[in-house]
Amino acid sequence: MATASPRLTQKCVSCGAALEPGAVVCNNCDALVHRTRLEQLAEEARLHEERHEPIQARDAWMNALPLLPEASTQAAWVRGNIRRLSATAASAKSAAASAWVRKLGPLAPLAVLLLKGKWLLGLFKLKFLLSLGAFVAVYWALFGAKFGVGFAILILVHEMGHFIDVKRRGLPAEMPVFLPGFGAYVRWTALGVTARTRAFVSLAGPLAGCIGAGVCALLWMDTGNTLWLALASLSALLNVLNLIPVWVLDGGQTIKALNKSERVVLACAAAALAAGLGQPALLLVAAGAVYSLYAKDMPEESNRAVLVYYVMVLAALGLLMDLAPAVTAQS
Repeated sequence: MATASPRLTQKCVSCGAALEPGAVVCNNCDALVHRTRLEQLAEEARLHEERHEPIQARDAWMNALPLLPEASTQAAWVRGNIRRLSATAASAKSAAASAWVRKLGPLAPLAVLLLKGKWLLGLFKLKFLLSLGAFVAVYWALFGAKFGVGFAILILVHEMGHFIDVKRRGLPAEMPVFLPGFGAYVRWTALGVTARTRAFVSLAGPLAGCIGAGVCALLWMDTGNTLWLALASLSALLNVLNLIPVWVLDGGQTIKALNKSERVVLACAAAALAAGLGQPALLLVAAGAVYSLYAKDMPEESNRAVLVYYVMVLAALGLLMDLAPAVTAQS
């Protein structure tokens, strides 16, 4: 921000001594040359603060700073006020953005991207672009352009589910990094975060993957093109495998929020879904849940919302996996 240069004063209004060009304090009596203007700016800043306008108050103090001796205690106090008001303005902006994100519900991902203002910079980070390009190239070469690009997009959708859920909670996260042959991951800071929040963040990826697979299934129903069916069923299968409650998989992070009885329910629900839908992959989730019953760090408190979320995503993915046998029987 540009500020106007202080007007030159020929004589000190306090003692009448001659002033040097550009002086802000009288060498004879130590009086502030621009005392009247400083009082006006201080009053202006006070009024803005009373109106809860931290940016305007900060600007008033910034205009006052060049009118004070740089090493004076007054200048130090003004600089402190500027820092305080800048922090207040930034906090107010972040709180307003978070409030709108909460109100928008399902539209929260779009709100986060727009309100942050810097999302394009994150989107085009070199590591993200290079790893995504390599990922697409590998699967393009293996399975052709259409399937390779579609598969990469579905993996991206899964990872963006994690990324968006982390960002809307106000936590720091990096854009996904892709590892051809292994998948992708989102690095985020989880220090001080509860097991419940970790579980919700972990489940956000499979939920997004389920939505992506569902879109592919709808496109298959509309066009009859089996490419969309292949993408839907494969994406659903990979998301189910990712929900196996072991190691660093999403299921392994989610199961940590469930107590013993909830893990038993999860195992039974996964087994029932496997039998009802004829999908053996769901038995791996059931087996992982049984194995987790021997963990030593099992919580005592209940997290039923996490359990319901977990089972609902599993059920939706199982239904999408069941589409492949259906089309085979029709053809």
